[in-house]
Amino acid sequence: MQTEAAQSLGELADRLLLDAALENIPYGFCVWSPQFRLVMWNAHYLEIYGFPKKEIRRGMHLTDVVALSQRMGNHADQTAEEFYKTYTAELLSNRSGLRYKSQERVHGDRIIETAHAYSSALGWVVTHEDVTDEIAREENADRRKRELELQNLRLDAAVNNIGQGLCMFDRHGHLVICNRPYARIYNLPEPLLKPGTPLHDILGYLFETGMFTGGTREEYLAWREDVIHQGEYGKAVHELNGRTVIMQHHPMPDGGWVSTHEDITEQQEIESRIQHLARHDALTDLPNRAQFLAEMDALEMALKRGEKAAVFYIDLDHFKHINDTLGHSAGDQLIKLAGERLALAKRDSDVLARLGGDEFALLLRPVAGERDAQSLAEQIIETISRPFIIGEQKVEIGVSVGIAMAPGDGRLAETLIKNADIALYKAKAEGRSTYHFFEAELDAALRRRRAIEAGLRGAIERNELHLAFQPLLGLEADRIACAEALLRWEFEGRTIAPDEFIPVAEETGLIVPIGAWVLRQACLVARDWPKHVRVAVNLSAVQFRSANLFSQVEAILAETGFDPTRLELEITESLLLAQNDQVLRTLHRLRSLGIRISMDDFGTGYSSLSYLRSFPFDKIKIDRSFMRGLATPGDSLAIIKAIIGLGKSLGMTTTAEGVETPEQLELMRANGCDEIQGFYFSKPVSAADFALLLATADASQKAGAHL
Repeated sequence: MQTEAAQSLGELADRLLLDAALENIPYGFCVWSPQFRLVMWNAHYLEIYGFPKKEIRRGMHLTDVVALSQRMGNHADQTAEEFYKTYTAELLSNRSGLRYKSQERVHGDRIIETAHAYSSALGWVVTHEDVTDEIAREENADRRKRELELQNLRLDAAVNNIGQGLCMFDRHGHLVICNRPYARIYNLPEPLLKPGTPLHDILGYLFETGMFTGGTREEYLAWREDVIHQGEYGKAVHELNGRTVIMQHHPMPDGGWVSTHEDITEQQEIESRIQHLARHDALTDLPNRAQFLAEMDALEMALKRGEKAAVFYIDLDHFKHINDTLGHSAGDQLIKLAGERLALAKRDSDVLARLGGDEFALLLRPVAGERDAQSLAEQIIETISRPFIIGEQKVEIGVSVGIAMAPGDGRLAETLIKNADIALYKAKAEGRSTYHFFEAELDAALRRRRAIEAGLRGAIERNELHLAFQPLLGLEADRIACAEALLRWEFEGRTIAPDEFIPVAEETGLIVPIGAWVLRQACLVARDWPKHVRVAVNLSAVQFRSANLFSQVEAILAETGFDPTRLELEITESLLLAQNDQVLRTLHRLRSLGIRISMDDFGTGYSSLSYLRSFPFDKIKIDRSFMRGLATPGDSLAIIKAIIGLGKSLGMTTTAEGVETPEQLELMRANGCDEIQGFYFSKPVSAADFALLLATADASQKAGAHL
């Protein structure tokens, strides 16, 4: 009995020990019989799945446990039947005695790792361990590792792809890290790029391969050591194999430092190019206006020291004609070639600049006197007058030069430039292809010209312009056949002569709006004259440069209602000098409206006869110079007779200008001239007086007819 009791006590003790062990293991534990009956479990098992203790009993079938687990919110992604089928298949497939692991989710977000092994005596022994936190820790560790690796990759990419070289040294002066641009800038060999390389080894290599710092090697090393020792920011520029590098030293709190290295060679070249372009002309590469003005400012100090100099203003003659006929590309090429010739003509100490367009300036310093300036001006005129070859075209131009001598013509840059410009204007007025020194009188003349230009700009609006009319007498009928409209300008209380303001209007282009005003006023006035009386209006060559001249004339005729057959347009030979096709087309179009075209001042040009072949004029006006020549022995009368005969043979009316005596009138009548114009018959008169003259002539004619 005692033996059985002792045995029972022993078994009880063993069971208590087993229960205690099962309850204290850190995971859930259960045993399923081969018939899927619950044999054993511990408290952790119930906690993991949230099973109420009272609802779990020994012998409970797996289907009931699965149903309970489903009610507790486990296996939400499967139905109870699906989970049971999957789980039993898993158990049945593992009867080899090996431990089999799998994972499942409970309570929505907890991950349980189950492991089971089969025993023929017991069935399936299953452990259940909550590995949610462990997996999260592993995932976090993996994520941190990946982030760190990614950051390292990004840092490496950033460091090695910046434009600057970068390196770090510890407080002992040993290399910690450097990037590829640093190695590339200095072409460092691989051994010098290894961590631990002393700075002195790297610098020694650089000096041996040609680094120049602006001082000696010893001076640079001493400066670098002092910067490192003081823990201060430092900056230095040095050159190596034709490259310029800027180095910046940045101390770190631990005594080490970071240095950056930037190759600024191309940047310096770009900055130098920008500075050059800011001071030089893009087409000729000569100094530009800004640079020339800077040189002129520097001249002021030299003049104070007693130096003498000369300032040239240079302008190419007839450049606009080249631009208009050959195109802007040819014009640019001409400017460039002219600049090259001017540069060859000057001395090394002189400064040649292109101011813009076809204008150049030249500063001669020093000079002994006017003779030096005159000699160079003559050389410039000679070299520019030689033909230029542009493409396959031979181009000939001239050059005008204005000269101001310093200090005689001024000591200030502004004064010298102004006076050289005034002298240039005088050279151009004298016929171009020449030079002229500044004279004090020129300044007054230029100021007057500028005053005329300023006054002309508002003359129409201020009603300062008016027309005078000089009659042309028809010799066959002895009556007024036409009147020439002549422009007059009353400016600041006095009459400005046409030969003074017309050239200014042509040079400035103001002749275009003024010419349109003249034509409109002439048509309005002549509209009330007798139908047989025509009006003649002069057209400037400048007006023909306007592409809309024809449409402008056509519009004025329509606006005024004037009969085109009563309008004569007078042009000079200079208009046909270039044999421009556009001019001829415009003339033919004007003539097609019924307008008569007259050549003024015939016989004074070089090619008068050839112009008569280029266009069938209605009238030729014999220049007044031939009429004056009748007073002295010569060929004037023979020329007049030839012109009258030529006009008759070509079916053109001839008009003799400048008839001032009865003898001249009778000569013209005797030789068959059609019309005369001059003071003998009438001076230019106002519109009102001309209307009175017409009325008087008409009354006289009627009275004579009545008698």
